Amino acid sequence: MKIVITGFFPPAAKLRIEDTFPKGWELRFVSPEEIDNEISTADVLIPEHVQVNAALLEKAPALKLVQTGAGYNNVDLDACTQNGVKVCNAAGVNADAVAEHVMAFILCKYKNLIYLDGFMKAHREEHELDYTGAELSEKTIGIIGLGHIGRKVAHYCRVFGMRVLGVSSNSTEIPGIEFRSLEEICRESDIISIHVPLTESTRHMINADVFRMMKKDAVLINTSRGAVIDEAQLIQALNNGKISGACLDVYEDEPLNQNSPLRDMDQVILTPHTAGLPDGVKYHKKRYEFFVSNIQKILRHERPECWLNED
Repeated sequence: MKIVITGFFPPAAKLRIEDTFPKGWELRFVSPEEIDNEISTADVLIPEHVQVNAALLEKAPALKLVQTGAGYNNVDLDACTQNGVKVCNAAGVNADAVAEHVMAFILCKYKNLIYLDGFMKAHREEHELDYTGAELSEKTIGIIGLGHIGRKVAHYCRVFGMRVLGVSSNSTEIPGIEFRSLEEICRESDIISIHVPLTESTRHMINADVFRMMKKDAVLINTSRGAVIDEAQLIQALNNGKISGACLDVYEDEPLNQNSPLRDMDQVILTPHTAGLPDGVKYHKKRYEFFVSNIQKILRHERPECWLNED
């Protein structure tokens, strides 16, 4: 069994990933530019920063499975189906990790933890303190997308006594969540947290029109996919005071450009697409254990979990 993993992994992450896979399996880490060197004999592809399309699949006659994390917008499902390649994601596996990251963003923002930590470490005097904060029980959060992660965020927010609004393509009633339209969520929410996949219909769904509807003191959180937000319009909205802040783990182009204005905005909290990687750099134990289990199902000719292009 040969597994090809594309992306950029430091040595420590590679060792942790290798330890998760059974002994005897052939594991190859390659950069996206080097994939042609290994893909022709790969049984499984775990793709990051690479497009899995018809052109790539032509070079992979032995490929049986494309296994992704939660997102799969870089995979052409139709092309994989036509080539007899199963595609699976890992929906829900990182729900706890991402939802906890969202709560960390909220707490850092409203409890001013980053500012206060910097204040103390700068050896400043208490009479120089200048900040405002809030109790979460006073806040309304609007959750866009109520899949595994969105529902987990809603649960955590209810524990904090927050009012929870939600919008979803699935209108199934969820206790504790008030369903609203996107426009109503924008107008009523103090915090908006995005939890939708990146598709043609969700690309730039958060744009200038949305920012005009949001409260001026609202905070936007994104741990889904960067291109769900029109980043240029977000920067303009922040600069013009249309919204008060943002907490971002994902970006339209990753890694985030060193010259991005977002890096210099005090009202923005940034993390480098690590919400779903709680166990260290480029590693989430639950995710890779899920990958191993799914590959073993393929070897046993069993139905894999989260099969996206099932006939």
